[in-house]
Amino acid sequence: MTIAALRYVRQIAQETSGEVVYGLGRQPAVLRTFSQRLIRGFNDAVNGFNDDGWSLMSCDGSEDVTITVNSAKNLSAASNSANTLALLGGVLCAKASMLLQNVPPAVLVRFLREHRSEWADFNVDAYSAAALKAGSYAYPGMRPTRFTGGQIIMPLGPTIEHEELLEVVRLEGHSLAQEDAFVSRDIHLLQICSGVDENAVGACSELVFAPIDEMFPDDAPLLPSGFRIIPLDSKTSDTKDALPTHRTLDLTSSLEVGSATNLAAGDSSCQNTRSVLTIAFQFPFESSLQENVAAMARQYVCSVISSVQRVAMAISPSGLSPAVGPKLSQGSPEALTLAHWICQSYSYHIGTDLLRSESLVGDTMLKHLWHHQDAILCCSLKSQPVFIFANQAGLDMLETTLVALQDITLDKIFDESGRKALCADFAKLMQQGFAHLPAGICMSTMGRHVSYEQAVAWKVLAAEENNVHCLAFSFMNWSFV
Repeated sequence: MTIAALRYVRQIAQETSGEVVYGLGRQPAVLRTFSQRLIRGFNDAVNGFNDDGWSLMSCDGSEDVTITVNSAKNLSAASNSANTLALLGGVLCAKASMLLQNVPPAVLVRFLREHRSEWADFNVDAYSAAALKAGSYAYPGMRPTRFTGGQIIMPLGPTIEHEELLEVVRLEGHSLAQEDAFVSRDIHLLQICSGVDENAVGACSELVFAPIDEMFPDDAPLLPSGFRIIPLDSKTSDTKDALPTHRTLDLTSSLEVGSATNLAAGDSSCQNTRSVLTIAFQFPFESSLQENVAAMARQYVCSVISSVQRVAMAISPSGLSPAVGPKLSQGSPEALTLAHWICQSYSYHIGTDLLRSESLVGDTMLKHLWHHQDAILCCSLKSQPVFIFANQAGLDMLETTLVALQDITLDKIFDESGRKALCADFAKLMQQGFAHLPAGICMSTMGRHVSYEQAVAWKVLAAEENNVHCLAFSFMNWSFV
């Protein structure tokens, strides 16, 4: 607590002196108030104290989802009666907790932040945003909306050491109704994220967000929802069972998902960590539709739990057998074998070595490929190619993780000119086994443009030279525009 207090005093001092610059022209005090309201609102929902107006509606023992309601909750910063829900119904909270084992909290929170489409339902976000904006808190049924998958994060006020980030997230959506097909249905969320640095000392990692009007008013009503991960006492365990040598190239074997999961080959022990994840989502409702909203909330939280469990299993760095963890492809070779195929096929087609000759021995090949300065990516040979592997530079360029990589298709990372260049050279690539692509622009999963000076594509051959396992791409001298 002393260190946290000193950091807070330092933050205030630098804000006062003007050393810290914030987005959207907001004063530091206003942004700090938003941060406090988000955390307090989330704490209020998680605690659910009777003295604060919460009462238990139902507790589903089979699914461990608890539903509580509050009929007199004030959503605004000021005590404005216009923003209370006493006459309209109230606020309903669906919450659950689960135990996580060997899942780095920082990695999980970072994934939830960067890949919202993996667990969130755009229509549920749209309902909450529309209900708060209209002030009706009704449940008219969700309007058919297509979520484009676009997620743009606009930073507002990171703290000095970036242990806490306040940001606005814009989710891009369009109506499916013909009469307003061209009407934008973008949703804006005010979001605070903390505990994403594995090396930082903190009490918890959390991601808390709330729908907010695009005008971003200072007294905007906030109804926070989100995730909080609190680590428990850890103990060490022998790694004999942690890293079986026969594991295939699943999402985290032999490779890293951030530095938190980096297990050196020479380590004699690993951390058997445990943590508790708390999930809480709040929804406004009218009294006559309380049961409908409760059913929707329970079903939604169960869906989120299922998605989080799938992600947690994928990013767990130890104790994951090939039969349990999702693989990058159905017939994926071991990591070292795939690295050998990539380098050997590059030399066969291009005539030069991808790595230095002294790097092509044993496990060092995989390590040097992983840390190669060029972004190296592999995609499947299907009608719609999907990425199955990327080195660290490739993940940084796409702003993604190994967990989410297999959901990204090849065409999604290129702009129109890039797709045309790829189509023009694709026949040559398949015929002669490689192709040089001109300089161009590609797109990260966060919507940022990435320029590269040159790209090389080649066929990755398996043990038999006539068996093509996948396609590989190397983007040279890439940088964010």
